[in-house]
Amino acid sequence: MYEDDAEGQASKIPFIQVPAEEDMPKILFVFESRETGEFEPGSEGEEVPVVQWDLHQYADMEVLKTGLPLNVFDQVREALGLEPIKAASAKGKAISDNVRSKFL
Repeated sequence: MYEDDAEGQASKIPFIQVPAEEDMPKILFVFESRETGEFEPGSEGEEVPVVQWDLHQYADMEVLKTGLPLNVFDQVREALGLEPIKAASAKGKAISDNVRSKFL
């Protein structure tokens, strides 16, 4: 789902509404649907675009962080274009400290 505000502006980050008795999924499966540029006849003879379907999997980074050795987790982060966790945490702390200093 996407949350929207009173003006109808949707967040760019979707969310999953998880029932109280359930856990957040550790992995999500999402199909990518892409038109190939080709067409085939539909049920009534109309031209229907041919669609290619590819299955993608998205893992919860917190699950990987707690389940993998740090060096392996950093390899996963690097493969995703992210910095090693210690460097990213230090930068995040610096940003948070800067924000706090402006409000204290």
